[in-house]
Order: sequence, then C-alpha cells, then structure tokens
Amino acid sequence: MATKRDYYEVLEVTKTATFEEIKKAYRKKAIQYHPDKNPGDEEAEDKFKEAAEAYEILSDEQKRAKYDRYGHSAPGGFGSSHSGGFSMDDIFSQFGDIFGGHFGGGFGGFGGQRGPRANRGSDLRVKVKLTLKDIAAGVEKKIKVNKFVACTYCKGTGADGGTAYETCSTCKGSGVVTRVMNTILGQMQTQSTCPTCNGEGKTITKKCSHCAGEGIVKEEEVISINIPAGVAEGMQLSMSGKGNAARHGGVNGDLLILVEEEQHPELFRDDNDVVYNLLLSFSTAALGGNVVVPTIDGKVKVTIEPGTQPGKVLRLKNKGLPSINRYGTGDLLINISVYIPETLSDSEKSTLTGLENSPNFQPSKSVKDKIFRHFRKMFD
Repeated sequence: MATKRDYYEVLEVTKTATFEEIKKAYRKKAIQYHPDKNPGDEEAEDKFKEAAEAYEILSDEQKRAKYDRYGHSAPGGFGSSHSGGFSMDDIFSQFGDIFGGHFGGGFGGFGGQRGPRANRGSDLRVKVKLTLKDIAAGVEKKIKVNKFVACTYCKGTGADGGTAYETCSTCKGSGVVTRVMNTILGQMQTQSTCPTCNGEGKTITKKCSHCAGEGIVKEEEVISINIPAGVAEGMQLSMSGKGNAARHGGVNGDLLILVEEEQHPELFRDDNDVVYNLLLSFSTAALGGNVVVPTIDGKVKVTIEPGTQPGKVLRLKNKGLPSINRYGTGDLLINISVYIPETLSDSEKSTLTGLENSPNFQPSKSVKDKIFRHFRKMFD
C-alpha cells in the first residue's frame, strides 16, 4: 500500500490556512484533475480522489485538529467516508456544492450518473472516563445514549407504511436538475440539488404518523465501546455508523468518543511512563531496606540501597503504559524524597549532634558535584 501524502501538501496550503483558503485550493485541484478534462488518465483520477480526501479532513474542524496531532495514524481513524475509498459519486454528492452550482455535474455530464442524494445522520459525541488500569490493558465500556434511530413503522422512509411515496416529478428520481451551458471550455453540464425533493429523488404522499414523516425517532440505546490500550487524555475515538440515523433513510452518523483520564490517588502519568514520589525516612535512606510502592496493577516490593540520596530516580521497566501504536511500554519512575523531621526530642537532638562531626555525615565533594549536576539538568 502506497504511503499517503500529507493533506496540506496535496492541496498545496499551509497548516495555518483558513477554511476559505482550503476550499479554494480544493476547487482548483478538482478542476485541474477532473476526469472529464483528463479522460483515461488514471493518475489524474487518483489525484482527483486524493484532493477530495484531503478536503474532507481539513474542512472539518475536529478532523483537522485530530489530523494535526496524529497524522494519518490517528487512533480510531477519522470516522469519514473515505476510509473505504472514495467513489466519484461520493465526491460529487458530498462536495459538489463548493462549486456554487456551476461545476457539480462535471464536464460532459460525468457527474450526471450519480443517483439521488443519500442523507447523513449527525455525529454523536460522548465522554468516557478511564482509570490508569483501563488505559494499561484496554477496556470495554457500555454506555447509554439517547439518539435518533430509524422509525420501525415506516422503515425509516417517513412515508406511511414505508410505501406512501412516489418518484419526484421534477427530477424524475435523479435528485438533481440539470442545465447545459456554453463556456470557453465547450459545453458544460451543470447540476444542482432538486428543490422539490431536496435531492432524495422521491416525495412522500402520506406521512408516517409515528415519526411525523421524518423517518427517525428518539430512543435510548446501549452501545459497547472497545477502548484500545494506551489511549491518552483528549484523544478522540470514533465508531462508524453508531451516531444518529438519517432522515428518510441514508447513512448513520458516527459516535465520537472523547477520552478523559481519572486521576490516580498516588501515581501520575508522564507520556507512557508513570511516576510515583516515594518519601523515605531519614534512617531508611541512610541504612537501606525494603519498601512497598504502588503500580498500576498493584503493590510491589522495592529494595532501597544504603545511602540513597534525595532526587534519585528508580526505574521499574515495563511497569508503565503501553504505546497506542504498540511501540513498547513505559516504565514506573520512583522519585526518591527524604523526610526530615520537623520536631525532635532532646535525646534525638543529642544523638544527631553527636553525629554531626562524623566524616560520614558530611557530604563529600563528589556528592556535592553530583547534586549540582542533577539540579542543573532540571533547569536546562
């Protein structure tokens, strides 16, 4: 499979381009590579489809933001129609309107073969809260959504009994009205959406009483969502066809799932690593010992070496979170802090005073240099 080109490169626009600039760039490309201007040229047809795919993503604010962050490998895809490959009918039915009604049918009537317009249901957006344990292993979540579904009484048509409709007399069922114009390029056939049937190719003679002729009704539905391991706060996943049903039949919208992370009581996330701040007593840091620390999956025992200094970081390999692209697993980073008592008894003060003059209780030059380098890295 060929590597996809950058969408901004395809349309020859910058990443800061406005919607109008993107729209103008797509129109230019579509005219340049239109199949009727390039008959039999498969490369031109591929570029025509490539431009439509780029426009579909970059003209949608949410899809564009997702593409800017993750590129073509965005988790869950873009919930777009191009995922299965654009057809010419897809392009003309979805984007023909950007030509202002003067190019929708193409040259020589290429677009005239497209059928009635298929309605599309709106997308649904939900938020899903996940724990670190959910994110580490992946999880299935069941959620209730109140959404539009196809009316069972009219089979989503909006017509009484699903049969009380007839072919549109204006467009003869094509969903479009056609005109022929003479231009400097020769005869051009222009198409626009039929005003009588709104592009559906049929008109209802008797409305369904259950849905008032809309073809859709509101219902509650339980949807199972499979969340892959390694997702992060702010990621958006999509489930194709799980959004609202379309009026009078057509294509369902998508369900868009926004990921939210629940704060762990002891751990916090740093990309795919997980960080824990371990507070040691002065004696444990000096003498060493075994301590228990939390991980995503439970508790583990960690050995503290004698003379462990504050600021030291212990690393437990592969105890973090997996990469969503399956490029490995992060680590658990244990940041060492040492607790210094705020109050001491007289005997404790006496003991420490006695140790103050011991050479072992005075930092050596190498220790001072090590601490200096540690802090310099923090501020570089």
